[in-house]
Amino acid sequence: MYSTVEYKGLKSGYRCGYCGSDDGKVSTGMWAHTMSVQDYQDLIDRGWRRSGMYVYKPTMNRTCCPQFAIRCNILDFKISKSSKKVLKKMTRFLSKGEIAKGGDVEPMDSHSEDIGIGHQPVAHTSEFNIDIEKPLKIVSLEEPESTKMQEKPQSGATCETGEPGEKHSSVEENVSTESIKSVPKPGKGADPNKPPCRKAKDIRREIKLKKLLQKQQQQEESADVSQEPSCANPCTVPLERHVPQTNQPKSLEEFISESLAPNAVHQLEVRLVRSSPPNSQFKATFQESYQIYKRYQMAIHKDPPDKATEHQYTRFLCQSPLQAENPPDGPASGYGSFHQQYWLDGKIIAVGVIDILPHCVSSVYLYYDPDYAFLSLGVYSALREIAFTTQLQKTVPNLCHYYMGFYIHSCPKMKYKGQYHPSVLLCPETYVWVPIEKCRPKLDQSKYSRLNEDSNAEDENKFRDLGKVFVLYRNTVMPYSTYQRQKKRANDEVAVRQYASLVGQKCAERMLLYRN
Repeated sequence: MYSTVEYKGLKSGYRCGYCGSDDGKVSTGMWAHTMSVQDYQDLIDRGWRRSGMYVYKPTMNRTCCPQFAIRCNILDFKISKSSKKVLKKMTRFLSKGEIAKGGDVEPMDSHSEDIGIGHQPVAHTSEFNIDIEKPLKIVSLEEPESTKMQEKPQSGATCETGEPGEKHSSVEENVSTESIKSVPKPGKGADPNKPPCRKAKDIRREIKLKKLLQKQQQQEESADVSQEPSCANPCTVPLERHVPQTNQPKSLEEFISESLAPNAVHQLEVRLVRSSPPNSQFKATFQESYQIYKRYQMAIHKDPPDKATEHQYTRFLCQSPLQAENPPDGPASGYGSFHQQYWLDGKIIAVGVIDILPHCVSSVYLYYDPDYAFLSLGVYSALREIAFTTQLQKTVPNLCHYYMGFYIHSCPKMKYKGQYHPSVLLCPETYVWVPIEKCRPKLDQSKYSRLNEDSNAEDENKFRDLGKVFVLYRNTVMPYSTYQRQKKRANDEVAVRQYASLVGQKCAERMLLYRN
């Protein structure tokens, strides 16, 4: 199955939802009729994203708010303190029914809002209706050639011990009043039958020395165990000495499993349903899911009732160009587009729209019932999607990344995506991934930056041969060189060259570019 696209070219001068500019947004787009998961994987690794059937790429050096692709390596994922708070809040709610009061408000309600806030999609129409079942003629085909987010203490929080040198007000008052009430009587001196008093400094020194001796003894014991000769009989295992172990931090999976106890007050279940092509579960819950989307758009994004229509919902969150693929070495769910439905006590309260691709789970959008905003469902769903990616990676080793859409350093409400550690950003010139810690200093100085530190590095998949670009002309697949000879007066070389440079040589030689 070929990926078939219509290149729409550059679009500029439209409103930006991030900075509020009326005409600062600049991007390039194409309409995707069909697309393989591998082609889309390669496209998002060059900075493309999809909004329904429309695939777009910000023009980074011209747009008002440069959008850098961001992903997290789930094999080295570390939970931040703020994420732990969200997980614990969910655990308390599910296990005890406790509702947090005055909890932290998320910087952005949806952790991947490229469709809602950042990218207002426009209606794109196709120049033709392709019949993907009809066989295509093929002419002259050639073989295709990590810093953790530091958290500031919450305002109003008090330290139990106080700052060094400070006196507790209540203690100071008690001392002053007691000294006024009574004057101590003269003492009789030290008791000769008791040992002399020791200074607190000496006691602390002795305790510290004792701990150091204990630690040294434990290290010697563990060294002795490692140096013991192995048993002559390979069928028996020598007994190991007990060596005290430090407490290991909880994993993301352990935090989540704690909240899903069978005897909890509330029961939460996450169901994966294929949205394109829609399976029976998706169809059965379509209306319930849509109503949540409509409430979310009206409450969170302030959409009027006539804007969040069923047609808009279907076009941008249900339709997808990705073809469902179920290879034997792939995940049990297969590849393609899905909805993850969050069921609380038998009803849907949130839906995460995701794409499962050969190397990643790509987050498309998240919407939820506004009545449950106190659960920080944007952050919670991102953590659940990271855990889901980890689960898939156990059977598909190459599927080890979680893509969060775009990171916009110049937009405060979008910088929170960098809290998922370790995160990397895509260099817009060489298309290599760079740790976000190395990118921040550059982006502090300029909205747009070449992130790759190697000044000599180039795009390894850059466009090289215009003649090898595949085109679809009159239901026939052919290289662009053949198309030029047949049409003779082809005047679209500039557009085709621009398209090939943006998608890269590999995709240009695999995907079909429709020409009329």
